[in-house]
Amino acid sequence: MSASTTMHDLTPEQPTMKWRRFDSGWMISLFGTAIGAGILFLPINAGAGGLWPLLIVTVLIGPMTYFAHRALARMVCVSRRPGDDITVVVRDFFGEGAGKLVTVLYFAAIYPIVLIYGIGITNTVDSLLVNQLGLASPPRWLLSFVLIAVLMLVMVAGQKVMIAVTEWLVYPLILILFAVTLYLIPSWKFDAALLAVPAAPELAMSVWMVIPVLVFAFNHSPAISQFSLAMKREYGAIAPDKASQILKRTTMLLVIFAMGFVWSSVLSLGPAGLDAAREANLPVLSYVANVMDNPFISYLGPAVAITAIASSFFGHYLGAAEGLAGIVRGFFDREGRIGNRTLTIAIAGFMFLTTWAAAIANPSILSLIESLAGPVIAAVLYLMPMYAIRKVPALEQYRGRISNVFVTIAGIVAVGGILISFFR
Repeated sequence: MSASTTMHDLTPEQPTMKWRRFDSGWMISLFGTAIGAGILFLPINAGAGGLWPLLIVTVLIGPMTYFAHRALARMVCVSRRPGDDITVVVRDFFGEGAGKLVTVLYFAAIYPIVLIYGIGITNTVDSLLVNQLGLASPPRWLLSFVLIAVLMLVMVAGQKVMIAVTEWLVYPLILILFAVTLYLIPSWKFDAALLAVPAAPELAMSVWMVIPVLVFAFNHSPAISQFSLAMKREYGAIAPDKASQILKRTTMLLVIFAMGFVWSSVLSLGPAGLDAAREANLPVLSYVANVMDNPFISYLGPAVAITAIASSFFGHYLGAAEGLAGIVRGFFDREGRIGNRTLTIAIAGFMFLTTWAAAIANPSILSLIESLAGPVIAAVLYLMPMYAIRKVPALEQYRGRISNVFVTIAGIVAVGGILISFFR
């Protein structure tokens, strides 16, 4: 064998931009993180201002989602140390004090949503057992224990298992959303109230109020840090470009299937139906099942809710666990006396017990927590990466782009809209 042949045989295959199953797995996981239980109420909120504001935000939300998540991923991808997650990166970039503050805010924004999903999946399964299957309601402590334990087992089993389970959940979710979108088409009605063009100030305010709803319906930032680390391990130097490719396709999926569902629901229900669903505090599918007297749709509602909650739980757990580990390391264990395995087990135990306790207590805190967490999520997702690009030398190559201005304005609009809706 010649020397040249030997060298060729020993050269490892270089990472390329060719699409692989690994990429598909992460695309579906990010999609699943974004499409949580809120998708069931999204049409009610997004369609409140009529079709014209909905049309404007449909055009805007794709670029907003893609550019913001891409910037956050780049922060992790450019870090020189391969194992640095977002909590370590922000300390490296902004200093110890500011880094600790961002880590605490990051955890505080994501952790309550994990609790919400524990409450939500317990309520949804209990309702399914009682209302659709005609069974007696099981003891809440037992039902919540089993459901949360199953979700936690997937997380403890590792990232590969989590991605595989998410794929099993999200593909049916995509099919169900698409099926409902098509099913509602014959009942579309172009109501005059929906088609009316509002005055400029009213139109601007409606768009402002809808943007925060869609920002968080499309938000998959809790999984971005671990996603970026996976890109660095798998693709090395081309990790930022590969992350951008996957995020672009994730955004396209979200816009097509989530906004398709929103548009079909809004056109089917009309202003009166949307108001009635809001007054009844019912998800769109439950309200559609009631008014259309279709038992099949009544089963789709719980199916969508359970798959959406489970898939979104995984991504939010990743972010919350990462934030809590950053807090422990930054405030209580800077010398690294606690081993990684020990810390991971301790965090899993804390997350399980607190989520189980919240599910048993069943507090009515969804709106309050979402309102309080919302501004922090928007600031971390939209504004922090833009500040980093402006100030951090490692991100200098990404300066001077029009997309940065666009994301900054979108972040200010989103944070402002959430604060205004909270204090109105």
